[in-house]
Amino acid sequence: MRSLITGLLAAAVTATVLGQQAVAAEPTLVTPKVLIADPGAKPEQVQAQTLAARRYATFWSSGDPALARLALAPDFMDRALPPGRAQGIAGPLAASTAFHAAVPDLNCEVQQMIVSGDRVVSFLRFTGHFTGTFNGVKGQGQAVNFIATDIYRIADGRIAENWHLEDNLTFLQQIGVIAP
Repeated sequence: MRSLITGLLAAAVTATVLGQQAVAAEPTLVTPKVLIADPGAKPEQVQAQTLAARRYATFWSSGDPALARLALAPDFMDRALPPGRAQGIAGPLAASTAFHAAVPDLNCEVQQMIVSGDRVVSFLRFTGHFTGTFNGVKGQGQAVNFIATDIYRIADGRIAENWHLEDNLTFLQQIGVIAP
């Protein structure tokens, strides 16, 4: 009996330690400051919808391509595709790489997230310092602080489509590429 109890305790401790290591390996996802959900939505649906959007916001903060692949459907479509950006997952991956090269300490906050049906609307704020290079311009540490709004259509727990609008004018003025 004593060996059975000792074995069970050892198994419980091992499971706890392994579980903590697994949790520790998971990235901390960006949490919306305000979350508004359709009152009729099931909590598990809201959780699945917001998980995809939180992974995507965390991808923009961290630049971790694994998070983009978890957040975006394999057939992801950017419905507001900027000129020169590739369609599909390749587009955000390339944009993030370029953005992090310009603003290495980039931070993406979700100011507000609204969930209704298969849609999630995220109001985002990007902050950091322009210490890298953007289109041949070398940063001098200028503060970056601008907003963006994304509308996602979620399917099977991933972002299938995205309509987005970024305040690129403010960003370009802040880094000195365009005069204010």
